[in-house]
Amino acid sequence: MKKYYDISVPISPQLPVWPDTQPIEFQRTLDLDQGDIANDTTIYMSVHTGTHVDASLHFISSGRSVDELPLETLIGIATVIDVGEIEVITADFLESLKLPNNLKRILFKTKNSRLWNSINSSTFEANFVALSFDAAEWLVNQGVILVGIDYLSIQRFYDGPETHIVLLQSDIVIIEGLNLTDVPAGNYELICLPIKLKGLEGAPSRAILCPLSIT
Repeated sequence: MKKYYDISVPISPQLPVWPDTQPIEFQRTLDLDQGDIANDTTIYMSVHTGTHVDASLHFISSGRSVDELPLETLIGIATVIDVGEIEVITADFLESLKLPNNLKRILFKTKNSRLWNSINSSTFEANFVALSFDAAEWLVNQGVILVGIDYLSIQRFYDGPETHIVLLQSDIVIIEGLNLTDVPAGNYELICLPIKLKGLEGAPSRAILCPLSIT
């Protein structure tokens, strides 16, 4: 039987969100317990909540919207790279890994993943691990088409938008908010399906990994 890893985080009002963005709110508009005909809930949140995909329109005015992203990018072989306890992913660090030069989808497992299960998991952590600008350039030069990280942004909290811009200018799809806690480093089949929100720059997503069969 195939093993699947659900690498999405559950969305609830307790999930941390980016500072100064819409808090997550579930509003029950119909309630069986109140005598209504059904349960019905309205959700208030940013499209960049929890596990989500950034399309190039997020920072590039002429970029693609999330409903225009090709399934061939969102589904395929992905490599989970465990970076250990480092504080920032740089080009020099990536070069030191001596990775195969044909990787197309890379998911970075960092110490961030532990934040999802910490006692203060509902509190936004500003000092999360992310990519430097030169790491983003390195990925572009390697021909990567998708990159993921296990917290709410691919770039560090106190950096400018350059990391996002260099990736999205090259039409690299970004997945943010992954939970890779239980996922060993290695190659997997990735399926990441963002909600098909027409004309928007991002969308919440369900992402799963399946280990590749050994033949």
